[in-house]
Amino acid sequence: MWSSYASATSLSTATNYIMKSDSVFTHTYRAHIKMAECGKMELKFWCSNLVDSTWADGSESRANLPGGLWKIEAAYIADGGRLPDGSVVEGTQIPVTFDSSMARTALPGETFWSDAAEITIPEEHYLAFSWTITTLASGDSFPYNTEAPLVPAYDAPGNAAGQTSAGGFRKSANCLFLPDFIGCKRKEARRLAFFGDSITQGVRTRPDTYEYWVARIAEKLAPTHSVWNIGSGWARAYDAASDGAWLHKAKQNDEVVVALGVNDMTAGRSATQVLEDLQTIVAKLKGSRNGMSVILCTVPTFNFTGSEELVWRHVNQAIRSHAISGVDRVFDIAKVLSQAATRDNLLMPEYLSEGGDPHPNGKAGSAIAAAFLSWY
Repeated sequence: MWSSYASATSLSTATNYIMKSDSVFTHTYRAHIKMAECGKMELKFWCSNLVDSTWADGSESRANLPGGLWKIEAAYIADGGRLPDGSVVEGTQIPVTFDSSMARTALPGETFWSDAAEITIPEEHYLAFSWTITTLASGDSFPYNTEAPLVPAYDAPGNAAGQTSAGGFRKSANCLFLPDFIGCKRKEARRLAFFGDSITQGVRTRPDTYEYWVARIAEKLAPTHSVWNIGSGWARAYDAASDGAWLHKAKQNDEVVVALGVNDMTAGRSATQVLEDLQTIVAKLKGSRNGMSVILCTVPTFNFTGSEELVWRHVNQAIRSHAISGVDRVFDIAKVLSQAATRDNLLMPEYLSEGGDPHPNGKAGSAIAAAFLSWY
């Protein structure tokens, strides 16, 4: 299946949290997504009932945590129109089925594919994906991504997946719940994954602008390359080195760009630990398939000081000197983001997100993408 379908969007749908409830519920989730191409396309969706990466200190959600028992009551794709307001264009909804059935129960830790569905998305229109979910037990249920959504996302109580209007839907807060992979049938594209944390995901960039570096690279490399963004907020190298749900996604690609380490350093891990985890990730990726290519990024600049800065400098010096065996190429993302020495531990002021947040903003996304594309 993976060989026939390539990622249809540069939006990350990696999961770092899990829905919890004291009682069962039925709820509908809808998102408007910009696709890598328009026109008639055949789509398939892959779902993983596992958390990809650790959130915060891991007390609420951690890598490889299995989801609970939940059921897809109905799912639809539709032309989301030019204005992503929570409605869909009348008469364009296509059911998404699973083994020819509208309903599908997701078991803890299970992965599964949808059937193929054909749809036509006009130029400058969105794809709208809607599904109604019923939880079948209290406690943990479905994994999702918790951050301010980078796309227009909406939710509504009850079974509203088949509804065309936005009535009853509200803007989702810190919850993006979509299939893990949105695939378009394309055999000729080189599958390129960007595997990192919130900096790869695009966190803190302006919603619905696709101005983060991975999205800008994806736009320029299309149609010869299909970019799958599996950046996940708060993710660490040790999540990936566990060789679980998240790394499994990366293994489905022809080439993987690894940009990890920031959250390991904020969590207090040593340079030795970070480098060992990066070595494990590279070895697991290279061993997963013939011809796999791995690009390793230096750890992005994140205004580290004190002991964290010392670890950051040690790790990046090792990456630049090719101390990690098996790496095909090294991309120095830190150099693009950093101020001049000896203040190179600090992000360029114009690249800071609102409020002085060291997550790279849209201007930084342009700079990283330009440097990467020139280098690549």
